[in-house]
Amino acid sequence: MKWTDTYDIAAALYDKFPDVDPVTVRFTQLRQWVLELDGFSDLPERSGEKILEAIQQAWIEEAE
Repeated sequence: MKWTDTYDIAAALYDKFPDVDPVTVRFTQLRQWVLELDGFSDLPERSGEKILEAIQQAWIEEAE
């Protein structure tokens, strides 16, 4: 996965952290969790606030 695979990342986060409310996750924590996901293979410096917002929003939708 790459940073732009927001829906795949969101699904993986939902599977890995089913009891976490994505609304409460800070971007610093979200970034770290994404970097630690199995199958994630992009450069850390390619993330930004807009990408993290998109991932968080997709995760919120996945959780609903």
